[in-house]
Amino acid sequence: MTLTKTRTAAASSLAAAGLLLTLAACSTPAATQSAPSASASTSASASASASAGPCTGVKVVVDSASLKQAAADTSTCVSADGPALASDVLSKADVKIEGTAKYPTSFACRVNGVPAADFDIKHKGGTTREACDDKNTVSYWALWVKPAAGTWAYAQEGLDTLKLSPGESLELLYTVDNEPAAPAA
Repeated sequence: MTLTKTRTAAASSLAAAGLLLTLAACSTPAATQSAPSASASTSASASASASAGPCTGVKVVVDSASLKQAAADTSTCVSADGPALASDVLSKADVKIEGTAKYPTSFACRVNGVPAADFDIKHKGGTTREACDDKNTVSYWALWVKPAAGTWAYAQEGLDTLKLSPGESLELLYTVDNEPAAPAA
């Protein structure tokens, strides 16, 4: 029996040593791990600082508001030399629009897949889901325009006819029960 206990103790010690070696091999020094992150964060900082200044093109903002769906949210500056259709500006900003059944190119039903067809949208009367069938009257993507030296105004045209000029801003703001009433400043 003593021989069995010795073998068991030796096997346990070897297993523990093996586990420690495996764990040590899996971990890398912090400097090695942070190098890719540092270059990635440097690149991200450069992009952020480049877009932090004034936009000489058309500023595009997508705000999912109370839905809190980061997949849709974005803020970017799209270069523009002259007037351009909102749909073209959104395409250049890599914002994917799905229209409604009745207005497939004028209105936004989903922006970058938001809200998904199976996503419950909470509103004062309960919940709803967006079917893009033009029947949802409690929640929608509102389209707003802001002149270069002005304030936000609700767009009077659809994405396929609204023209934007350099210096203007375009915002798609998800609205539930008429809230938020307008984009933030």
